[in-house]
Amino acid sequence: MDDSKFFDNVSNIACDDMAATIIKGSRVSIAAAFFSMYAYNVLREQLENVDEFRFIYTSPKFTTDSGEKEKREFFIPKLNRESNLYGTEFEIKMRNEMTQRAIARECAEWVKKKATFRSNITMQGIPSFMTVSSENDTVLYNPLHEFSTSGIGCERGNFMCNSITKMSDVTAKNYLKMFDEIWNDKTRVQDVTDAVIEGFGSAYKENSPEFIYFMTLYHVFSEFLEDISDDVLPNEATGFKQSKIWNMLFDFQKSGALSIINKLEKYNGCIPADSVGLGKTFTALAVIKYYEMRNKTVLVLYPKRLAENWNTYRENYLNNPVADDRFNYKVLFNTDLSRSEEMSNGVYLDRLNWGNYDLVVIDESHN
Repeated sequence: MDDSKFFDNVSNIACDDMAATIIKGSRVSIAAAFFSMYAYNVLREQLENVDEFRFIYTSPKFTTDSGEKEKREFFIPKLNRESNLYGTEFEIKMRNEMTQRAIARECAEWVKKKATFRSNITMQGIPSFMTVSSENDTVLYNPLHEFSTSGIGCERGNFMCNSITKMSDVTAKNYLKMFDEIWNDKTRVQDVTDAVIEGFGSAYKENSPEFIYFMTLYHVFSEFLEDISDDVLPNEATGFKQSKIWNMLFDFQKSGALSIINKLEKYNGCIPADSVGLGKTFTALAVIKYYEMRNKTVLVLYPKRLAENWNTYRENYLNNPVADDRFNYKVLFNTDLSRSEEMSNGVYLDRLNWGNYDLVVIDESHN
């Protein structure tokens, strides 16, 4: 006889049935991708009375390697996938209610008393499900992709179909047996309970203004940080930071030069648009020096009236403040480019081959 029950999480919700199934003395075992304190809050009355709560992260979370890697990369030892403790992206409404600190504190205390968390440390997949065991019965909810309000059917998530089937008897006991085998295999899972408790603690502790400031910057620029790779960061092995021009720059000009290099490598173009008097020419010279030290050829286009400036920086003149850098860029008057078969600053325009240059710098002089 088929005693299974189907929840489409639209007209009939799985979490309502879970609330009725989890009774005093139950043992709850879950294997899922996420654990959210808001799902705990929905079932708090029931979970407070269980004898034991066991949770396996189906993919590595809070493991030693992942935390260390994040700390090296961003100086914030918390991965996005682990921040789901405080609510997934589909629990924004609950997060906006500003009750996070109270729920996090209560959930942390409950974890200390009742719960144990372990994480998959292998590349092998673990099926997602939940079992509830009591003296007389064992019940299975399958699948349970994540223990969040959307995962148990209280909120709408991004699941095309978030159906859950409830089964008991032999099938449920077989799943519980599989869970126990994984739970007790130290080669497959690692205990992360302390890390989870620490994670909840960071949600309700009083943080310094400096920490809040840096966390704000991190979240504002996190997508930018994810896009950065070694391919678009300036290569300091070239020694460009030992050049004369680099050491003449103010800090804001150095930041501008690094940003320009990043944009050139990523987008093949950049427009520095600082106000008059902020030293865009010297910033551009630092960028030019970087590419010259990478054996790149550089062409500078500028209005004829600025010829003395740009020619001075590449010649060994007494009035050249960066003569030690021995710039080797080519120069042309951009006001002559509409002509043909004529010479511009010593170069015949009809012989100009744009393919010979790796970087073209255009000084528009605010036109």
